[in-house]
Amino acid sequence: MAIFNKLTRTQPVCYFSFTKRLSWLFRRHTLLLRGMASNAATRYDFLVIGGGSGGLAGARRAAELGASTAVIESHKLGGTCVNVGCVPKKVMWNAAVHAEYLHDHSDYGFEVENVHFTWQTLKAKRDAYVSNLNRIYRNNLDKAKIPTILGHARFTSDPEPTVEVDGRKYTAPHILIATGGHPTVMTDDEIPGASLGITSDGFFELESLPKRSVVVGAGYIAVELAGILSTLGSETSLIIRQAEVLRSFDSFISANCTKVLQNSGVDLWKNTQVKSVRKTEKGLEVTLATKDHEKKSGEEKMSTIQEVDCLLWAIGRQPNTYGLNIGEVGLKTDHGGHIVVDDFQNTSRPGIYALGDVCGKALLTPVAIAAARKLAHRLFEGKADSKLDYSSIPTVVFSHPPIGMMGLTEEEAIKSSGKENVKTYKTSFTPMYHALTTRKSQCIMKLVCVGKEEKVVGLHMQGLGCDEMLQGFSVAIKMGATKADFDKTVAIHPTSSEELVTMR
Repeated sequence: MAIFNKLTRTQPVCYFSFTKRLSWLFRRHTLLLRGMASNAATRYDFLVIGGGSGGLAGARRAAELGASTAVIESHKLGGTCVNVGCVPKKVMWNAAVHAEYLHDHSDYGFEVENVHFTWQTLKAKRDAYVSNLNRIYRNNLDKAKIPTILGHARFTSDPEPTVEVDGRKYTAPHILIATGGHPTVMTDDEIPGASLGITSDGFFELESLPKRSVVVGAGYIAVELAGILSTLGSETSLIIRQAEVLRSFDSFISANCTKVLQNSGVDLWKNTQVKSVRKTEKGLEVTLATKDHEKKSGEEKMSTIQEVDCLLWAIGRQPNTYGLNIGEVGLKTDHGGHIVVDDFQNTSRPGIYALGDVCGKALLTPVAIAAARKLAHRLFEGKADSKLDYSSIPTVVFSHPPIGMMGLTEEEAIKSSGKENVKTYKTSFTPMYHALTTRKSQCIMKLVCVGKEEKVVGLHMQGLGCDEMLQGFSVAIKMGATKADFDKTVAIHPTSSEELVTMR
């Protein structure tokens, strides 16, 4: 009626002009209403930023509990673990294990000739497997009626927590940040020519096996990728800044892994840093500076590695917070840029949560999954005390042979309980598999116990099969097992795991 009154103020009005103007005004009002609708945020009960392992686990559990949920992802579903992490890494490690066993075939009576490895075949099958996992994750979301919003999320200045993706706004009373992390990239400003190298992401893009590889780093990613490259036939150098790899692990493991790497054929450069990289007609030339700690002057010896096909930086990871605009909602971060959360995954802004690698604590896929599910139960099932216990988390390093560890190192136990209250048990032996083989590989094990009852608070081992035997023992340790409980358990013979219940 208001529109009609406005149109009939001026007299006379012909029917044609009236209807024409009325039609125009209706179109104008329709466009205005559409514009208002486009500025309004689409609302959910739970909004997850990041379609990696943690984000997907939290979204699906929330949906099972009745919450309307959506996932925002800018790349492939599955995150780092599925696409450029645990899954394709384990495939490559499995391939490397095949290469190791080839050396043992003749010792077990098999004559194998003309064995040929094709990197391209392995890569094609690995990539197809990963692509299938991407599809499975998408199908799982579709079955759970969880929309997938493709694009980069950015927090807005709206009164309630809201994100914008490609011009559209989305909001929820509960928003989870599970964006993970990415490899630290060394720049040319820091080291001339550093950009000529790749990161672990680039490792999975390699189209062929490098003849000559240089891996920089002492953490588990560096150890794993150096081992894979070397075992598959690439002449590999590992550059570490100090004297040992895996320095955050128990010293028993750190020292052993360093020795094993050297004995397995990896060219290990200790107390060394890359000074520059340049491209030549025959590949990359990497210039190194090695400190001589025996001399008081700390003199550096300069060296070069020539004709390098692959320079791989494995020097750490950083949180994926760039572009999220987390400052707009006042989220606190630590010195490394990780989002600060409490024991319940709460950030400094009510209604916004974070978990997984973006928080910088226990950077492991199962940890993110477990934390996400605990959060979903707290938010949508009323379990106020639901939170993840971050203590005594088992983990494996897929070195050659693999490392399994859980709980406190001996050094950590002494720091928390006092040296007089800590007792350790250690063993070293040759697994029975190597009874007939020319190639030998030791297995080492260590239990860290505290108090008069000798509660087992740490388990550390490296050797054939240690990756698979850890899970069962980790259950016992999590339940509070003592050394006496281990001793009362009947051994399974002949296995390597029996050594854990027969140590004296």
